[in-house]
Amino acid sequence: MAVSYVKLWKLLLDKQMKRVDLKEVAGISSSTLAKFGKGDYVSMEIMERVCTALEVDIGDVMEFTKNKQTETD
Repeated sequence: MAVSYVKLWKLLLDKQMKRVDLKEVAGISSSTLAKFGKGDYVSMEIMERVCTALEVDIGDVMEFTKNKQTETD
């Protein structure tokens, strides 16, 4: 399974927020923002901070997706 934060980016657009705004209100680092951008896993503590800051549930900002198949699969 892979993780997708597309819902987070759509939510930020709806709230007219930039990534930098999220960084400030949620108290997260630039490296965490980079992880979100790459679709990397982040800790539940970070997800809790983001959800609390945006007043949403975790399912509103992320979802699990099937892994992309590689050419050797």
